[in-house]
Amino acid sequence: MHQDQLEYPVAQLIRDRRTVRQFREDPVPQLLITKLLDIACWAPNHGFREPWRFIQYRGEARRTFAESVVATFSAEEKEKNGDRRLAYYMDIPVHLIVVAKEDPRAKQREEDFAAVCCWIQNFQLAAWERGLGVVWKTNPYLHAPAFRETVGVHAGERIAAVLHVGYPAAIPDARPRISGESLLTLHE
Repeated sequence: MHQDQLEYPVAQLIRDRRTVRQFREDPVPQLLITKLLDIACWAPNHGFREPWRFIQYRGEARRTFAESVVATFSAEEKEKNGDRRLAYYMDIPVHLIVVAKEDPRAKQREEDFAAVCCWIQNFQLAAWERGLGVVWKTNPYLHAPAFRETVGVHAGERIAAVLHVGYPAAIPDARPRISGESLLTLHE
């Protein structure tokens, strides 16, 4: 077999990973979450600043998370979807808020946010490898002052993502991707 035809485990893992939005009720062991946090911390980061921290909601604490999200809705949205959204968030085994430090220097702030995004991808891949599904959410409630205060995000920090984590109830099919080569502008 030619070298180009060999499949490498990381490449296969990257292609196989899916965004999971439907989870089984099975609890995710805390030890597994802790191991995934540690693995993801091997993400590249400029100046070895490690600009991330995490806030986790599981078990009954999910109610605090769910209620703080629904509290950001307009009155009309609460009336129309509040109970349904509350139930949806309560059905997800783990909510992991990924917080990024916001350096006052523009270059470092961008480097740090990029590093946190690499951390998130590491977490997703390591979780998938262990049978867990993840969806990376960046909904408007992340910017609501009341939500930020309730979950403990400090001044000088931003929420990069809320990761919903659990064992998949359904795994979506792969969707086609545009080839990297077709997006390449090559100068030789």
